[in-house]
Amino acid sequence: MTRSAKMIRRAMILFLVLAIFIIWALWHQPAGVQPLPSRYVKIDAQGEAIDDWAGPWACVLDRETGLLWEVKTDSETIHDAYWSYSWFDGETGHANGGDCYFEPERCDTLDLVRRTNKQGLCGLSRWRLPTSDELASLVSEQGRPGQAKIAHAYFPHTHKGDYWSAEGKQKLSGHYQHLQHGARTVSFLDGTMSSLPYRNAAFVRLVIKDAELSY
Repeated sequence: MTRSAKMIRRAMILFLVLAIFIIWALWHQPAGVQPLPSRYVKIDAQGEAIDDWAGPWACVLDRETGLLWEVKTDSETIHDAYWSYSWFDGETGHANGGDCYFEPERCDTLDLVRRTNKQGLCGLSRWRLPTSDELASLVSEQGRPGQAKIAHAYFPHTHKGDYWSAEGKQKLSGHYQHLQHGARTVSFLDGTMSSLPYRNAAFVRLVIKDAELSY
């Protein structure tokens, strides 16, 4: 037998032994062993948990933080990812400074909160703007280079741009200093926080804390 033939034979034997070991290990895996649960759980429009590979889904539950998040779409509903909003809470801010098709006038953050709670997204009606820390908890390095820094498998249609937080009355500086105050944002381009004038149009993702879901 030539040297090359011996090497091929040894490689085949090694491969066979490895295959037998893998089969044995899988066969003798202890009963009840399950893969580790994902951090995120998809929730459908009725508030029911669905499998990771299933869809469509309207919300995502973050097991680590207990936060339930609105999921954006490309369906031209009130949850379309392309709509932008000025920051307004009913008293402070700039009303109707964004861009959407679901309001007779241009949109602000209060419009989205009001509409989403009236709809009862995922069976709930306590939706609100997140804090900047809550938003920042979604910043992730998952995904391909050049994409928004978020878990795309659960949060599709996320823009590489600024998302409003609930934190108004932020002192502005630099180019916006003359406008005095605005609201804090989190960028999913690079994960940074900044403060923008209320009148600026930015994106929004609503949230609920302690949604009483036990998935």
